[in-house]
Amino acid sequence: MNKIYEDYYRMDKLPTIWCPGCGNGIVLNGFIEAFKNSGLDRKNTVIVSGIGCSSRSALYLDFDTIHTTHGRAIAFATGIKQSRPELNVVVLTGDGDCSAIGGNHLIHAARRNIDLTVICYNNSTYGMTNGQYSPTTPTGSITATSMYGFMESPFDLCKLVEAAGATYVARTTTYLAKMIPILVKNALLKKGFSFVDVIAQCPTYFGRRNKMSAPADMMKWIRDNSVNKKQAESMSEQELAGKFVVGEFVNREKPELTAEYTKLIERLKEKAGADLAKV
Repeated sequence: MNKIYEDYYRMDKLPTIWCPGCGNGIVLNGFIEAFKNSGLDRKNTVIVSGIGCSSRSALYLDFDTIHTTHGRAIAFATGIKQSRPELNVVVLTGDGDCSAIGGNHLIHAARRNIDLTVICYNNSTYGMTNGQYSPTTPTGSITATSMYGFMESPFDLCKLVEAAGATYVARTTTYLAKMIPILVKNALLKKGFSFVDVIAQCPTYFGRRNKMSAPADMMKWIRDNSVNKKQAESMSEQELAGKFVVGEFVNREKPELTAEYTKLIERLKEKAGADLAKV
């Protein structure tokens, strides 16, 4: 396994800047295992990230990578895929990056069903900038910008992208680390917009403000608040409040944007050829 990681990491960029106990390394290792098992060609793959702790992942991976501006990773990825549809394009992003400033890009990429794989490192906070609340912060949580408890309702990102039109949607957690490569592999091989939400721990900022300063405490919190999809089907809305439902939620077939554009171009070429033949 160590040899696998050496093959995919830029070893000269290690160690990472991530805090001890951070969940980002678990997610990134899960991605590497999934990519190796997918059989995809690294030379035909582009990794795109935005801004945030999780978005530093692009720096550590020995792929063609692009580290973009805050919230714009999916926009850059869309441009790459539209111009080079033969490439595998993967977005590594955080909950703040993709669902706050990047929220519209997330929704419309899912609506268009463009062939991207988006992996969200969802730690419920802006970890790089001292722990402000994000759109996925649980109600009642203490953060740098909600000192008396977060009063808003959090996004369920899986439900959001499912409603927008994604073809593959799944969620797991860093506690359920063995699920990460399985779900990410499925997402990588799915034609269309694929989204994997990974609930991860941030003990430095989110954890310590919510009486979970030890990484193990945060992992136990994630464990105790995770419910598998089948179990959730028999639970009431009240019982599911504050829980993370994990599993595969969507796996459907839909026309993919770049493939439809390619068909349109071919039709227009044929029409142009037919028109010229009439001259």
